[in-house]
Amino acid sequence: MSAESIEVCGTKIVYDVTGSGTPLILMHGWGCNSSTVASIAAIAGENHTVYNIDLPGHGASPEPAEVWGVEEYTAAIEELVKNLGIVNPSIIGHSFGGRVGILFASRNKVDKLILVDAAGVKPRRSIKYYYKVYTFKAVKRIINLLLGKEKAKPLIDKIRSKRGSTDYAAASPMMKSILSKCVNQDLRKYMPHIKADTLLIWGEKDTATPMRDARIMEKLIPNAGLVSFDGCGHYSFLDNPTGFAAVLRSFLKSTN
Repeated sequence: MSAESIEVCGTKIVYDVTGSGTPLILMHGWGCNSSTVASIAAIAGENHTVYNIDLPGHGASPEPAEVWGVEEYTAAIEELVKNLGIVNPSIIGHSFGGRVGILFASRNKVDKLILVDAAGVKPRRSIKYYYKVYTFKAVKRIINLLLGKEKAKPLIDKIRSKRGSTDYAAASPMMKSILSKCVNQDLRKYMPHIKADTLLIWGEKDTATPMRDARIMEKLIPNAGLVSFDGCGHYSFLDNPTGFAAVLRSFLKSTN
């Protein structure tokens, strides 16, 4: 394994290169890094040269200087692929990495696309969610009026972090803004443009990106097939490593 880095879109991306064979881009989920998906890299590296990416703001790759969305992350991967001379790669994306994989594959030539418990479908919002959003907005307005914006900001940030997800609470101010932008992007309109054979691998107990999302993707992506694992959650590749490895090996070795 060799750690490399490249400057793209005004930021540095660090990545590991393993294996040999045709190229494959591997992208982890939000709040993770390349080591999280190292077991996937090991399987794919049996017959591919794997570029295991630390997405900007994760692992050894610094945060972007501006608030990025899925478009900017995808543009960075497109520039990386171009600058490294990678042609017709396969793509594996887990969770947030799946967002980038979806947009990349919708407008670039891709050999195979593997989406693992992938994000990309804007989640349904419950009454509880909207209650939290609108009560927070009301509290924010009252605090600003009572304390003024400058004095109110630390208190508002504290309240926001407690109401937000674990990922949101753990993020820096820049990454909080990026996460908010990315999770509100619905990628369904891009899915019908994906031409590559696509494998969806899902945990049936996934609550972060539920099976509903997988079924929507299977319906919208023209050449998609879905494999799900009973009892597995959002990290299906860790919850059922043996089953995951068998499915991934079979798909990567298949001919188009």
